[in-house]
Amino acid sequence: MNNNRNYKFLLSDLSNLKGVGIKTAKLLKKKNINNIFDLLWKLPKSYTDRSFSSKIENLRIGENQTITIIPKKYSFPRVRNLPNRVLCSDDTGEIECVFFNSYEGYIKKILPLGNEITLSGKIGRFRNKYQITNPKYVSQDSSLIKQKHNTYSLTDGISEKVYNKIIKQIINELPTLEEWHSKDILKKFDNITWNKSIIELHKPENIGEYKKNFYKRLAFDEIFSTFIVNSEIRKKIKKIKKINKNINQIKQNELIDILDFSLTNDQIKALKEINTDLSSSTKMFRLLQGDVGSGKTIVSLLAAYNTINSGFQVAMMAPTEILAKQHFDLAKKLFPTNLNIEFVSGKTEYKIRKKIIEDLSSNKINIIFGTHAIFQKKINFKNLGLIIIDEQHKFGVNQRKKLSDKGGNNCDVLLMTATPIPRTLTMTIYGDMDLSIIREKPKVRKPIKTYSKLENKINDIIGFIKKEINLNNQIFWVCPLIEESKKLDHSSAVKKYEYLKKIFPNEVSLIHGKTDKNEKETILKKFQSNKFKILVSTTIIEVGIDFPNANVIIIENANKFGLSQLHQLRGRVGRGAKESTCILMFKSNLSENAKKRIKILKNSNDGFVISEEDMKIRGFGDILGFKQSGIKNFKLADPIHNQDLFLLAEKEMKRIEKSNEDLKRFKPLIKLYDRADIINDIA
Repeated sequence: MNNNRNYKFLLSDLSNLKGVGIKTAKLLKKKNINNIFDLLWKLPKSYTDRSFSSKIENLRIGENQTITIIPKKYSFPRVRNLPNRVLCSDDTGEIECVFFNSYEGYIKKILPLGNEITLSGKIGRFRNKYQITNPKYVSQDSSLIKQKHNTYSLTDGISEKVYNKIIKQIINELPTLEEWHSKDILKKFDNITWNKSIIELHKPENIGEYKKNFYKRLAFDEIFSTFIVNSEIRKKIKKIKKINKNINQIKQNELIDILDFSLTNDQIKALKEINTDLSSSTKMFRLLQGDVGSGKTIVSLLAAYNTINSGFQVAMMAPTEILAKQHFDLAKKLFPTNLNIEFVSGKTEYKIRKKIIEDLSSNKINIIFGTHAIFQKKINFKNLGLIIIDEQHKFGVNQRKKLSDKGGNNCDVLLMTATPIPRTLTMTIYGDMDLSIIREKPKVRKPIKTYSKLENKINDIIGFIKKEINLNNQIFWVCPLIEESKKLDHSSAVKKYEYLKKIFPNEVSLIHGKTDKNEKETILKKFQSNKFKILVSTTIIEVGIDFPNANVIIIENANKFGLSQLHQLRGRVGRGAKESTCILMFKSNLSENAKKRIKILKNSNDGFVISEEDMKIRGFGDILGFKQSGIKNFKLADPIHNQDLFLLAEKEMKRIEKSNEDLKRFKPLIKLYDRADIINDIA
């Protein structure tokens, strides 16, 4: 058995299949189906049972049915655009087969007069006569028709018949792969093979059978391939030897003492974990995960300070200029004046940028803040010891790996995210990294009070806002859409802005996805400086930016957002010492799930609890709505329904790592799931 050749067939081009020409291949590629293996995961959504044949007198209008008939008479009109017709009958009555855009020769070939034919299609009635228009399945061999046919979400331009034919061909030619799992793992799935699992997956009667062994085995393969990749990346990074940093605890504690707040227990624990990595001889590749407002930034800056005091340079990157500038300003305020702290972005003047580049390469700059401009090819560091990246959720595994390589062997990497996610997802998405978690909020931050309000009570909200403005407070007003939509009954940011500026003249501004980048930065800076009181926005308001004076957020159509997104939006307030308020506006006709989401949010300020609940509510196949964060959904595995498989994969991976088993047998698995490029040196 040639395992190598077999999995290469599965990863081969679609054109290797009979009946798949250039046109069909292009149509499939539009649906992100690029090879034979991809087609296996386009699962049937339902099936049509054509195994039973009906007599004409028993036909039901509007339903797909199978009949066996004898063609009696052709009617091929000479007038263009009129359909061709074939009168057919059985011993109980007559039916017309109607064809649009089909040639005479083709019709005569599939429906020869006097021959018994089995066909299937949707039954209609016209002028008191049964008819089938463009029947889907026609054959003189009734066994080809009288079976269960899968129904798929079809790609435009490909018929159900062709699609079924292609899938059937793959199943028939499915190569036998050598088993990659241990006997103990296979026992968990009643020893079902990969091949048998695929065959069972595509049987019509198995649609939706998520608890069956064939489904679980394939879901486990998918999860485990991710765990292997993460393990290999971890091993590669741990093999890298670096010069260890010497942590000056006295200087660190002097800096902590001048803070106007005390570090939480979680912050202290995370800082110790990071310091242990910095002072070790192996490279740090760590994620600092914390809830909104939990104080990740101060921990990262203390790590940066310790690195600088060890004689190394530090680079800190954020996704937007305003967030990067916020970190820069905090460092200027916090760090001793003898440190050289710089800032660079796409807007930095050429002369200043040139000087910064020179100073970085000659080790005159201790720490630099900025956007992705920091990592342009022209910028070289003399002695880079730590890269910190804020809001890293936009980076995938490949990008993280490249980032880890970029800094050189002596450079540690710390990534931060304010997106709490459940443990099953953390194991999968961030399994290539060590993890520090900050759940506890600083004591100076009061819990955000969350209320729900019917949208027809908007006058009550306006009255509340007037009181807040009189107290010199600021307000976020979030709407789901930029402009009015005829299809969706949502409020629009533009319309709300027009409404509010009439009530609060010169106190309202607007940002949304179509706002120019520079204009958006200007508006946010003005809001941060308290130049106006109300910012109307879509959901683009940045994660992580501090607006200490903003203590009210109003979220319209709150039922249209996921729980995690509502929690992230709510985190835009409560950044200062003031008591803050979140008002969720909604219509009266709420679904049960929408009511659940609002209740959970009103009862909890813990992002980790909220993310777990969010995933439970959303159910199978919808991983938290994290698509906007670059998190790719699994094809089969689900972190709620298959939690036991995630834990099993974790246990098996630890066993393999401990016994130092050879991973060669897993090569087909990671190749099939398109992850081999990350660890391409597995022999």
